[in-house]
Amino acid sequence: MTETTTTTPLSGLRVLDLATLFAGPLAATMLGDFGAEVIKVEHPTKPDPSRGHGPSKDGVGLWWKLLGRNKRTITLDLSTPGGRDTLLRLAATADVVIENFRPGTLEKWDLGWAELSAANPKLILARVTAFGQFGPYAHRPGFGTLAEAMSGFAAITGEPDAPPTLPPFGLADSIAGLATAYAVMTALAARDRTGEGQVVDMAIIEPILTALGPQPLWYDQLGHVQPRTGNRSQNNAPRNTYRTADGSWVAVSTSAQSIAERVMRLVGRPELIDEPWFATGADRARHSDILDAAVGDWIAQRSRTEVLAAFEKAEAAVAPIQDVRDVMTDPQYQALDTITTVDDPELGPLRMQNVLFRLSATPGAIRWPGRPHGADTDTVLTELGLTEAELTALRQAGAL
Repeated sequence: MTETTTTTPLSGLRVLDLATLFAGPLAATMLGDFGAEVIKVEHPTKPDPSRGHGPSKDGVGLWWKLLGRNKRTITLDLSTPGGRDTLLRLAATADVVIENFRPGTLEKWDLGWAELSAANPKLILARVTAFGQFGPYAHRPGFGTLAEAMSGFAAITGEPDAPPTLPPFGLADSIAGLATAYAVMTALAARDRTGEGQVVDMAIIEPILTALGPQPLWYDQLGHVQPRTGNRSQNNAPRNTYRTADGSWVAVSTSAQSIAERVMRLVGRPELIDEPWFATGADRARHSDILDAAVGDWIAQRSRTEVLAAFEKAEAAVAPIQDVRDVMTDPQYQALDTITTVDDPELGPLRMQNVLFRLSATPGAIRWPGRPHGADTDTVLTELGLTEAELTALRQAGAL
C-alpha cells in the first residue's frame, strides 16, 4: 500500500464500511478518496459480492479494485458474539458506520443504534436500504434496479413506442452513494456543533427522484406526465443523436436559444430561426421533426471529425458518442487525468476513474486499489488492542 503525504481534508476520520453492492460501499469510497481511514468489514466466508461481479483477471475481480480502493479490509462475522463485541470495540474508535442490511438485521445481532450509540455517542450511522427504515416496503429486498423502475426513470427512458428502459449500470445506486457521502458529511458538520452523533436513513428510491427533476411538481400543478421521447427533449430542440457519414454518432444539445440559432446557421437553415415557433425551447421541441431533419441531413454528409470541428468553430454544443475505448484516449479526459494509473500488487498498473473532483489545496488521491479479502484483519485488530491469543480465539469461534 502506498500512502500520500499530501494533507487531505478527511484525514483523521475513521469509517467502518459494513455495506455491500453498491451504494453504501461507494459512499465509503468517496470518503476514503479524500483521506478518511476506511475499514471494510466483510463476512469471513461471504465477501462483498462486488469481488465477483463482472469481469475478472487472473481470478481477481476488477470491479472490487475500484469500489474497494483506499480501504483496509478485515473479516468479522457480526452474527457471532465475538464478531459483535469486536465490531462494538471498533465502533467506539470510529466516526462513521455505513451499513445496508435489511432493516432489523443489526438489531437482531444486538448491533442497532442503541448499542452503537452507547459504545460511541458521537457516531454517525448511515443506513442505506432500497426503501428506507420504515413504511410498507421497508422489509422487502431491493436493489437499485427497483429504484430505477419505481422512481419514474424507466418510464421516461426509451423510444415512445418501445418498452420502458432500465440503465445497463448501477445508476440509482451510484446516485444514492454520492447522496450518502453528502449526508454523512452533513451529519458530521452537525456533530461539530452539537457533539452528538445521529442516524442517516438513506432510501435508494429517493435520491434518483431528485436527479429526475421537477416531474412531481409538474404533475402536482399541471397534471403533466412526462412521456418517453427517445433522445429528444420536450424542453428544447434540436436535441438528439445523429449519424455521421463515416458511421459514427454525435449528440447535439440546444438548451440555450443562442446555441439553437448557431446550429441552424451552421447547417444552412437560418430561415428557421425566423419562424415564430423557434423563439422558445418548448415550441422548438414541438417541431423536432423539422429540426432533426435539418441537422441530421447536414451531419450525415460529413465525417465525425468534420462535424466536431465545424460545431466547435461555430461555438455550438456537440459531443461524440464515445464508448470506453474512446474515453480512455479522449484528450479532455487526459488533460483532467480523469482516468488515472494506480499500481496494484496483484495485477500491476491499473487504469481507473480518478477521485470525483479536484480541490486546489487539499486534493484527494487513490492510495491503493481494492485489497484482498481480509488482508488487514490482524493489523487493524492488533491496533485496536486485541492480543494474538484473542485473535486466535476469535478465529476458532468462526468470528474472523
